[in-house]
Amino acid sequence: MIKLRPQPLRGRPTVSVVVPCYNYGRFLPDCVSGVLGQEEVEVDVVIVDDASPDGSSVVARRLAAADQRVRLIAHETNRGHIATYNEGLAVAEGEFVVLLSADDLLSPGSLARSVALLQAHPEVGMVYGFSPTFADRPPTPRTTARSWSIWPGLEWIEQMCRRMSNPVSTPEVVMRGSLMREFVGYDKRLPHAADLLLWLRAATRGPIGRINGADQAFYRKHGANMHVEMFAGVYTDIAERRRTFDILFDEDSACFPDGHQLREVALRSLAREALVTMCQAEKLGQVGDEPHDKLVALAAEMCPPERDPRLWRAYERTQTRSRSGRGPVVPRTVGRAMADLGGRIRWRRWRRTGLMSAVGSL
Repeated sequence: MIKLRPQPLRGRPTVSVVVPCYNYGRFLPDCVSGVLGQEEVEVDVVIVDDASPDGSSVVARRLAAADQRVRLIAHETNRGHIATYNEGLAVAEGEFVVLLSADDLLSPGSLARSVALLQAHPEVGMVYGFSPTFADRPPTPRTTARSWSIWPGLEWIEQMCRRMSNPVSTPEVVMRGSLMREFVGYDKRLPHAADLLLWLRAATRGPIGRINGADQAFYRKHGANMHVEMFAGVYTDIAERRRTFDILFDEDSACFPDGHQLREVALRSLAREALVTMCQAEKLGQVGDEPHDKLVALAAEMCPPERDPRLWRAYERTQTRSRSGRGPVVPRTVGRAMADLGGRIRWRRWRRTGLMSAVGSL
């Protein structure tokens, strides 16, 4: 990875922003206004309403009538999010393309900052940045890019395989239109992880760029706090990411001279995450309805004990202690504090570098 000093944008490049919408009519005006207010680029907006029952299409028609840069595709029946994404992307004509959910927001100057990197480095296919989360009102954005990071594509994929955390939220991504059209959008086989596959495939075609120091978009979080969400849907999430990497290494094998070895790294990282997450949940008393046996079986399938004895011995020690009724080594209140601290450290590293650390230890 190299870091570079940002360069100014040249001319007024075109950017198409696709806004999929389902029951987010109340958020549409702010979302679209933030796009149309982007400076130094020529933008057009494609709203795709997936038969929202909340009247989103009425709001979208009003926005399209008020500005010729906005157009609407309205579904008569619900087709699901992947089909909605891809229909909008199929008609995006800009040199650069963004997929922005109707409940998220771009920060001021976001598109100009990203496109400047893509202009200066035509070998880069995709740029991302940092997207703060918000609930009601977004925080005051940082709007000055401190530096650019550029990873060779295979190096970025290797980082994903080792860390096994998707560092990209989605609203901050700007991709070359030619690359998006090559991929024909998002893969419908992966309803929960199609975005991750798209980022990985972009990295098979060329370097990945990141804007450092500025907030590129705002990702809206709905409802639940971090402790409630932390261990929810772990099995589905890990199984879906496993399928993502299987598809990548099976169908893009020509891009990987050491694909077998890299696949093993990815599977081990996923297995480790499964075991670590389950042990953390037990330590904090937050196992809930998560299918423990299924998760452990999935981990064993991806990384059998004989392949990584140390990992499995550490897991067994934790389980033996739990089964004997001795509970966690430290009190749960201390465990929660340690988990919170670890989460903050990971968050700060992600904000600074664009990469997340792997999950904690057993």
